[in-house]
Amino acid sequence: MADRRVVITGMGAVTPLGASVTEFWDGLISSRSGIATVTRFDASPFDVHFGGECRTFDPARFIEHRAAKRMDRFAQLAMASAKMAFEDCGLPRGGFDATRAGVVVGTGIGGLTELEDQHLRLLEKGPSKVSAFTIPKLMANAAAGHISIEFGFQGMNTAVATACASAGNAMADAVMAIRRGQLDVVITGGSEAALTPLGLAAFAAMKALSTRNDNPAAASRPFDKDRDGFVLGEGAGILIFEELEYARRRGARMYAEVIGVGTTADAGDMVQPDPGGAGAARAMQAALSDARLNADEIHYINAHGTSTPLGDVAETRAVKAVFGAAAARIPVSSTKSATGHLLGASGGIEAIACVKTLQHNTLPPTINLDHPDPECDLDYVPRHARDARVHCAMSNSFGFGGHNACVIFRKLS
Repeated sequence: MADRRVVITGMGAVTPLGASVTEFWDGLISSRSGIATVTRFDASPFDVHFGGECRTFDPARFIEHRAAKRMDRFAQLAMASAKMAFEDCGLPRGGFDATRAGVVVGTGIGGLTELEDQHLRLLEKGPSKVSAFTIPKLMANAAAGHISIEFGFQGMNTAVATACASAGNAMADAVMAIRRGQLDVVITGGSEAALTPLGLAAFAAMKALSTRNDNPAAASRPFDKDRDGFVLGEGAGILIFEELEYARRRGARMYAEVIGVGTTADAGDMVQPDPGGAGAARAMQAALSDARLNADEIHYINAHGTSTPLGDVAETRAVKAVFGAAAARIPVSSTKSATGHLLGASGGIEAIACVKTLQHNTLPPTINLDHPDPECDLDYVPRHARDARVHCAMSNSFGFGGHNACVIFRKLS
């Protein structure tokens, strides 16, 4: 089974830049910010008033009303993105061996809105008024379960929860399932909807968030010396992974190949990155080894780049440790500058950003990078998109708990 290769045949996304892959990509390359004052609840009493909301997302476009009511927002975002990706891949419903079709979807937190709503109901109205749908809505595997039911995928069906590396780890698991011959097609990626009162308050209490309330669009500024924390966002990025020959036999359009994955643990601290980026570097090196690439064969890195003071420096050091002299020549951008940090969904939408980069030979920029941090001295594609020939791209995802996941994508020749 060592020769089974994995390709991407479908993509779907709901992001703060729009509710489609096209709107997401157009927003990135036009240097548009999706960050603004929170509208889904009154955030004025909070230390942070803004975030990356999916303002144009309408569940009714994708999900029947009764079914949508039985899903938390994170599952709605995942289902909408999965439907876009499935339609995009052209696989006919029922036209496949269902037992060899699987779902691996990541989320860092799961149904936080449902947890908050039902806890409030418990306190205000008593235990008898708590909804019978509470657990099926809030559980972290709800998105994967709903997607499996919707498309009749009866093979491996799992949810990955590794904080902000969740989608990266999910894609790595999906690749391995195809390579070892367990599955032919996998719906994978990540979804998150933690931009809720409790989510915003909790991250603010950690002093993890930017407090640039006077200018939300400029708040997410990875690698800039004036960065003051990340911006909490929401959304989903879902991809269809298929075994190459399976996709070829059915005449599928193939966007790119997934050629390398690497996952590691810092084993150091629950929330702080390793200062030297050692665990992140080992994940990048593992992905390169898996892809059988030399360091100078990577032409673009989509950084984890959250806009936190410690994280951006640690990732810069990790890139230098892995790529050596080539690090100075490799463009590295953080698309979180435009979307905010989508936590467990970030690896999914950033994988899509890598695929679009390969398609268009256009590097998405790091917006708001006005005054580079002297400790962050790589080419971060500041402020504006740039044309460049890109054959291989790497996506980095790192999460609380010390989780690290890196995925490498290549143009199909």
